[in-house]
Amino acid sequence: MGKSILIVDDAAFMRMMIKDILSKNGYDIAADVDNGLKAIEKYKELTPDLVIMDITMPEMDGVTAVREIKKLHSDAKIIMCSAMGQQAMVIESIQAGARDFIVKPFQADRVVEAVKKVIG
Repeated sequence: MGKSILIVDDAAFMRMMIKDILSKNGYDIAADVDNGLKAIEKYKELTPDLVIMDITMPEMDGVTAVREIKKLHSDAKIIMCSAMGQQAMVIESIQAGARDFIVKPFQADRVVEAVKKVIG
C-alpha cells in the first residue's frame, strides 16, 4: 500500500493535477478538500502520511491550518504549495511546521521530489 496523502487547495483543477501526479507515482490519495477548516477535519478523521496544502484559501488559510494540524499531531508532515512564492510566505509556512514548499505552477518532478523527501 502506498503512502496516503491529503490534498488541500481551493482550486479543483489544482487538486486534480496533484492527484494525477501522485497517483501515477504510486501514492494513495486519502482525500482532497478545498479549505483549511475541512483540512483539519479530514486530518483528524484520516491521519494521512502527508498533507499538501495551498496557502491562500477561503474560510481558513493554509498557514493557520498547518498550525492547527501541528497542535493535533506534532509529527504531521505537511508540504505547502502556493502561487505566491514570496519569501515571507515560505518562511511563515516553515515556521508553522511545513516541511517543504512548492511554488505553482509546479513541475510534476518537483512535486514527486518534495513528497519523496518528506515521506519517502
